Amino acid sequence: MLPFDRFALRPHRAAGAFAPASRRGFLKAGALAGAGLVIGAVLPGGRITAAHAADAANPFQGYIVVAPDNSVTVLSAHFEMGQGAYTGIATLVAEELGADWSQMRAEGGAGNTKLYGNLAWGGVMQGTGGSTAMASSFERYRKAGAMARTMLVQAAAQSWNVPAGEIKVEKGVLSHASSKQASFGELAEKAASLTPPGDVALKDRKDWQLIGDATLHRVDHVSKTNGTAQFTLDVKLPNMLYAVVQHPPLFGATVKSVDAAAAKAVKGVVDVVQIPRGVAVLADSTWNAMKGREALKVEWDNSQAETRGTAEIMADYKKLAGGTDAKTARADGDAAKAMAGAAKTVEAAYEFPYLAHAAMEPLDAVAWKHDDVIEVWGGHQMPDLYQAVTAQIAELPPEKVKLHVMMSGGSFGRRAVPDADVIAEAVSTAKAIGWKAPVKLVWTREDDMTGGRYRPMYYHTLKAGLDAQGQIVAWQHRIVGQSILGGTPFEGMVKDGIDATSVEGAANLPYAIPNLTVDLVTTKTGVPVLWWRSVGSTHTAYSTEAFLDELAHEAGKDPIEFRLGLLENHPRHRAVLEKVRDASGWGGELANGRGRGVAVAESFGSFVAQVAEISIQNGAIKVERVVCAVDCGTAINPDVIKAQMEGGIGYGLSAILKGEITLEGGAVQQTNFDGYEVLHMEDMPQIEVHILPSTENPTGVGEPGVPPIGPAIANAVFSVTGKRIRTLPMSKTDLSAT
Repeated sequence: MLPFDRFALRPHRAAGAFAPASRRGFLKAGALAGAGLVIGAVLPGGRITAAHAADAANPFQGYIVVAPDNSVTVLSAHFEMGQGAYTGIATLVAEELGADWSQMRAEGGAGNTKLYGNLAWGGVMQGTGGSTAMASSFERYRKAGAMARTMLVQAAAQSWNVPAGEIKVEKGVLSHASSKQASFGELAEKAASLTPPGDVALKDRKDWQLIGDATLHRVDHVSKTNGTAQFTLDVKLPNMLYAVVQHPPLFGATVKSVDAAAAKAVKGVVDVVQIPRGVAVLADSTWNAMKGREALKVEWDNSQAETRGTAEIMADYKKLAGGTDAKTARADGDAAKAMAGAAKTVEAAYEFPYLAHAAMEPLDAVAWKHDDVIEVWGGHQMPDLYQAVTAQIAELPPEKVKLHVMMSGGSFGRRAVPDADVIAEAVSTAKAIGWKAPVKLVWTREDDMTGGRYRPMYYHTLKAGLDAQGQIVAWQHRIVGQSILGGTPFEGMVKDGIDATSVEGAANLPYAIPNLTVDLVTTKTGVPVLWWRSVGSTHTAYSTEAFLDELAHEAGKDPIEFRLGLLENHPRHRAVLEKVRDASGWGGELANGRGRGVAVAESFGSFVAQVAEISIQNGAIKVERVVCAVDCGTAINPDVIKAQMEGGIGYGLSAILKGEITLEGGAVQQTNFDGYEVLHMEDMPQIEVHILPSTENPTGVGEPGVPPIGPAIANAVFSVTGKRIRTLPMSKTDLSAT
């Protein structure tokens, strides 16, 4: 979801990041009042502070806390938004620690880049995105668990006066042949007083018991089931006020004047204040704040606003696609020359709409300034940026900003906003009332749906040349759309006019095509955009895989065999394709009126192929079955991987079947789930997920299930109807006559 892995078009590997420079160079431990054993870490050169440097009032600044009550709490460097990060990290720790799974707990680590920097991004920034949580955590948290185990064993050896090598650790119990045994909790305080050892050995892969266990339940399943899991909406502070914001009706509009008299007269309303992003209404409850907002009268200055509709914007994109103002993202061979000499050429154009994230939990944040510090609670997907924004607004140094990273009910990229929108509004509102009370600010569903930060709208043109044998000799691909990185703190990552988030999946196309060009036309549009689950691959996988299917048909070849013939040097692509071919019964008979389609995509370092089986019912697409194969490296939690593939398929289906944000006169037309429809439960297909065994380091899981489903469905529709769907959502295509 985030841009740091974009420019090599694959995640940076974290392996080797923790080669200790000295005996204390990797992990440090300490005892804090009542905390037991706390394990923290430093990078070579001391770039990450030791856990024992935290004060007793704030003990949870480390990786692991082994408490006297025998619980083991993992402090996650990555926030939990339903993707299973807490479970994955707890599994890594428990495996090396030798803990019983029932002991394990997980919480979000506080905002602290020095301690929790994302190693898949080089450790320079704390954040959760790009499907990097396990890549970032794989070595770090296993070593933390091994360090804790080693120190507990040392404590037991000293207490029992036996050699450490004779002590066994299994399911949270240390034991010796002399019948001595103790729990982790009983030895935690003593272990914390010991000098940490040097680097520690990790278990051999063949000895793993928890990593790869498909029966392991999620570490947070009980708290989410019984309601004790804490989200931002659960935060309650003394004298807290509740706020909502009246945002401009058009993107780019600003406040011209405010008449707050009627709003202030609403029962429960405490104040109305103007903030940089609109007008905030504060009350004694969110409901009363919303009622006050309904009575608010705001006059807007629309002179700098985006006033075009999406139809006009798309028309402009089509004109730009035919121009010369494009930047080259990839150029192999001489595509123009090869195209001119091709025996046959094929062309297609694809239209992709704006898409909302539509996470279940509304956007929210709590801000409280007191005692010369400010605390902010929220789904902090990018703590570094949020800390910086908060510090700037509050006029405090960053070290005076304390972020509480809460669990989140979904994000899909929406809570990773470079300008920290809802966080900034909560802090600005608290500042506007003179910091006299904590403020909980909530965006309603309508605020979120109409508030921008969408997956950008795109227009693609593709042209290919085939030789007399049906082989692809030339490929030209042009993408027109907005830059996600432009105008953000990451704008410097745009290289030579190329925002890699716009072209990923196209610029790294794996097929063996000797003459290939991919170029990009970056547009200027007033609609705020943002990364969206699987980012560029949401549109590039569709256009490339749907177009490749057209070429297979033109060449008279089986779509899977056609792809395999172009992937001789890509064994992992081939493996997932071959798996879905065999598991789906590809080529076998189907019930009358059904069809199959296939697609494969690499994203976030993982490889996913899907075969979709569909039927047409009353002119609408009914997805009957999806067979999915995934190679995501080492499978830490197979059940979580399966769930993420299933969820990615469902999320992708919502988008490609019905998802669309439209504007008329600059105003967003969809305000809630009645207008922006997500997949209904009865429309979820039967899904089979096959996880390929691998000894590679873990790669992305949260997003790679999304890209292949769209083109697989499109290709299946063609197999039934003979129609190619090139404009999304698919509901725009009339299939009633088929």
